[in-house]
Amino acid sequence: MRKTMGRGPSLRRVRVAADGVVTVRLGKVELGQGILTALAQIAADELDVDLAQLRVLPATTVDGPDEGLTAGSRSVAAAGAALRDECAQLRALFVAHAIATRGLDPATVTVHGGVVADAAGRAASYGELAGEVDLERATAAQPKRASELRVVGTSVPRLDLPDKVTGRPRFIHDVALPGLRHGRVVRPPSPGATLVDVEGVPDNAVVVRDRSFLGVVAESEEDAVRAAATLAETARWAERDTLPDEDDLPAYLRSGPVETTVVAEATGPAPAAARRVTARYSRPFLAHASIAPSCGIARWDGDAVEVWSHTQGVHPLRRAVAQALHLDAARVTVSHVESAGCYGHNGADDAAFDAVLLARAVPGRPVRVLWSRRDELAWAPFGSAMAIDVAAGLDAAGNVVDWSFDVWSQGHVARPGYAGTPGFLALAHLSGDAEPLPAADPPLPDGGSARNAVPGYAFPRRRVVAHRALRTALRSSSLRSLGAFANVFAIESFMDELAAAAGRDPVEFRLAHLTDPRARAVIEAAAARTPRQPAENAGFGLGYARYKNSGGYCAVVAEVEATHEIRVRRLTAAVDVGRVVNPDGLRNQIEGGAVQATSWTLKERVRFDRRRVTSVDWEAYPILRFTEAPAVDVVLLDRPDEPSLGAGEAAQGPTAAAIANAVADALGVRVRDLPLTPERVIAAISSP
Repeated sequence: MRKTMGRGPSLRRVRVAADGVVTVRLGKVELGQGILTALAQIAADELDVDLAQLRVLPATTVDGPDEGLTAGSRSVAAAGAALRDECAQLRALFVAHAIATRGLDPATVTVHGGVVADAAGRAASYGELAGEVDLERATAAQPKRASELRVVGTSVPRLDLPDKVTGRPRFIHDVALPGLRHGRVVRPPSPGATLVDVEGVPDNAVVVRDRSFLGVVAESEEDAVRAAATLAETARWAERDTLPDEDDLPAYLRSGPVETTVVAEATGPAPAAARRVTARYSRPFLAHASIAPSCGIARWDGDAVEVWSHTQGVHPLRRAVAQALHLDAARVTVSHVESAGCYGHNGADDAAFDAVLLARAVPGRPVRVLWSRRDELAWAPFGSAMAIDVAAGLDAAGNVVDWSFDVWSQGHVARPGYAGTPGFLALAHLSGDAEPLPAADPPLPDGGSARNAVPGYAFPRRRVVAHRALRTALRSSSLRSLGAFANVFAIESFMDELAAAAGRDPVEFRLAHLTDPRARAVIEAAAARTPRQPAENAGFGLGYARYKNSGGYCAVVAEVEATHEIRVRRLTAAVDVGRVVNPDGLRNQIEGGAVQATSWTLKERVRFDRRRVTSVDWEAYPILRFTEAPAVDVVLLDRPDEPSLGAGEAAQGPTAAAIANAVADALGVRVRDLPLTPERVIAAISSP
């Protein structure tokens, strides 16, 4: 019986055409992290084809697998493992069919470049066999051993970069569909505002108004911008104060109501504490601050809608759109188109839903919605502010005998469809609800507020508690590493404070409390790679974590210069993510994460008054400039016989802690509240 590639339920990701081209359709999406290149390497190795024969297709709900979200540094570990198994099965089926139908010698059969051949010269290509192979046959094939891999473990050039470097159309902003119209949404002046009336009606545009949702559709981009400006000038809104005191966010988070969860508790035997140390740490709300504003395109055809989006999950977005509009999910199609990386839940899904709502006004026409910089910085979900209390007891020898950790935060996940709600910004305006719904927190091992709140150190007694705020002043959702950034910053800053209290070296102090040899190895590697050369106004600091306590290991040493400002000169990161698929890609991920974390640590903070967000441009929301970026040295501890672990978010928390500890080393004062601005450093120096 002849089977066509891709119809078997277990082989949905991979198809082989008659010309030998292998297409891979994944549920994971390219966010600028190079994941499609890494997954292509895995497929090439298991299939024994050349990378030039592979075409990795964008994710779509039409015929692609539902692999959830591209988030949490899980793509290589989860999707990569599934793809590896599938390709191993596929290779085995092709080889078995070639032996059975072409008379190949099973003792000498090999596969190179998608051609199955034996020592006698008999051969058949995958393309020749594609229409004949029974894909529903079971095989006992296993993925290759590490020693058999030839593409995995090499620095293959990124497949997506040529278009981006040469400026060829690739991003969603470049999509030009026939009959394209342009839409803009007129945002309320503040999160708590509701629309009272609109007086002006712009020319050359269709106005869409539904309660507090207000937008326009026009023939051209320029007409849409002008029409939206006209509406904004004439719209009347009822506003009220809904935001907390920006300068006392810890008090706001602690004031309740909260949902309290004991995350971890251990009460083993230990000596009595000879000394107790306590500290409080915090971080502000953070913006994704994507360089390219969010964009979405939608087109209605009867009661069905097609969506193009740079979402992190095409299937979750599809379900959320269907839920929000009370549609059968089969009537919604979502296709991924790349944009600038966001590494979290920015405005991509909201822009897509804006386009869906506006496109209903012009059936049959695709409508493109492009957010403004103000939209992006004021209305995309933020990473939640966090407040953390830590206490520990030291015995007479200076070892930690008990540990207490409490973290307060808004929730960290409000992605479309999560916790049963569509989660779109526009729905709040449609419903008239000024206050956004509280974000949720997934349970550990992923976690949200509690991600990496449990220290990786061997403390005999410990208690870790998470307090999730049940009211939401500013809309929050997933930002790269979620709660791990602040939790690791607090844990690793406090480890330095404990080492100082015990009169011990920070590196030795950590190693004394670690039993995991891989954790010890990254700390030792980072420390060994960074020779300490004392310089005036300079300091060194270390930060370590295993991401989510189950992912990649990362230790960072920071060298800072502290004069009239804090400048990070160099970061050295040692990383263990098991089997390394693409060394250059891994270095890029760690370097990018470390530079972004440096920006968060030194500069970034969402600013607001009691009514509205005020950090709506690059002046009010500064990010690290190219001239301020530190040199980053990445040391890879490759373990080819271990499973691959995620790397994309491993550097965030260790980098923040390393910088904070280096500042304390340079100046002799501790700054516990992020960002580490000159004003906060001066305040710490001036405090008694």
